[in-house]
Amino acid sequence: MIDPLVASASVIAASVAVGLGAVGPGIGQGTAASRAVEGIARQPEAEGKIRGTLLLSLAFMEALTIYGLVVALVLLFANPFA
Repeated sequence: MIDPLVASASVIAASVAVGLGAVGPGIGQGTAASRAVEGIARQPEAEGKIRGTLLLSLAFMEALTIYGLVVALVLLFANPFA
């Protein structure tokens, strides 16, 4: 039987992990996309290199969000504190 305090703390911690894990990469992705569009507008001939670098950096930022989701799922379903 799981303690109700541990269960509620796990749910709150999971929501904080997903929330904070999405805010940073979300801001970073918006900033990166904005700068990439600016760079392409200034130098259209460099579009291929800018786009490739942008996609790679967006993939790494998205991985950070997925790590937050994994932490939340561990707290909810494989709780080591229960």
